Amino acid sequence: MRIFGNKNKKEESASSIRKDFEYVSEETVYLDSACQTLRPQPVLDAMNEYFHKYNACGGRVKYEWGRRVDEEVSETRAKVLDFLGKSAKEYQVAFTLNTTYGLNILLHQLPVGVYKQVITSEVEHNSVFLPTIIAAKRLNIPRKILSRAEDGSLIYEKEGLTGAVVVVNATSNIDGRILQNAKTLASDVHNAGGILVVDGAQSIVGSASLLREVDFDALCFSGHKMHAPSIGVIVVKKQLIDSLDLSFVGGGMVEKLDENSFSAPLNDPFCKLEPGLQDFSGIIGLGASIDWLKTYKPEGLKQEDQKQKLADMVFEGISSLEGINILNNKPSATISFYSQDIDAHRLAAFLSQQDIMVRSGYFCCHYYLQNLKKYPPLLRVSLGLQNTEKDVKKFLEVLKKIINNVK
Repeated sequence: MRIFGNKNKKEESASSIRKDFEYVSEETVYLDSACQTLRPQPVLDAMNEYFHKYNACGGRVKYEWGRRVDEEVSETRAKVLDFLGKSAKEYQVAFTLNTTYGLNILLHQLPVGVYKQVITSEVEHNSVFLPTIIAAKRLNIPRKILSRAEDGSLIYEKEGLTGAVVVVNATSNIDGRILQNAKTLASDVHNAGGILVVDGAQSIVGSASLLREVDFDALCFSGHKMHAPSIGVIVVKKQLIDSLDLSFVGGGMVEKLDENSFSAPLNDPFCKLEPGLQDFSGIIGLGASIDWLKTYKPEGLKQEDQKQKLADMVFEGISSLEGINILNNKPSATISFYSQDIDAHRLAAFLSQQDIMVRSGYFCCHYYLQNLKKYPPLLRVSLGLQNTEKDVKKFLEVLKKIINNVK
């Protein structure tokens, strides 16, 4: 079922260019997928079907609508584990608001007296940087900020990992650099008696293969980074859930209850991270997005091939312009840069006048970009599966005209 009505000729033209994103006009160039991806039609249809055909609560009712919601939610949990190559015997899947919320609900319920330090890196999003500050204070343990190599690897010494809560991204939202030594890091952290919590927001589509290889204790990511609704996901080891000192509790978490204590259902460990009513349409949409990602071929190519082709075009095109400083050392689906001649916010506004959407500023990475490197505001181009060669060519042509006119 289509939810946008009959298509006009312009929509038909767009449909031939970007399948499953027919609602996006042919003139529109959306290049801010590192912030939020566009949702393909099958995801929108799945959510719309929930609202129209079985809009009920899950986990609470016995009538048919509710039973179908329960089935869909259970299937989505299984799809997430399958997508990441993780076993239901070891991991649980919990749903929340977003990556930020997931990281907070984990870090701020870690037991006091168990861990000796909190470790993060200099290129982290504020969603990691800020919660690790608060967690270290609450646990009354030191916090260390480590550097990342140009290839994205965390630079550390094994002896410096003792009892550490290590919280790092798997892919940077600045320049797409990947945590290349993630697998080794996980092993070293565990051997040192610590845990590894991964921010997978930028990795869940482009670098999911890396996440499949990593023995993380918890992975947090957002559906809105993978062409799904704005919903958060926590993939977490059962033993970590069991160790949490619960402080954020409520409906959906009770097996038994008396005046001053309660017990959570033993058969559903994930419920300890899911207080209150869930976003069932979002969960169902997430399941649809995973199904869609398994088969979608942008412009007839494999997803990674298409993104790499477009990334090469963007990187080469920007590099050819005078007065441009690129942060990336190689092409990536996420490329950040600044002009020596024009403020990034003005540049973004000029691009917007031509229906080209990019991000400007510090991308919630203020410590690294603003405080440490002291860069001016930046412009970021981030590719999604809806993007085409035509999008990139238009962006580069308009960018070149703007840069040349400013001189």
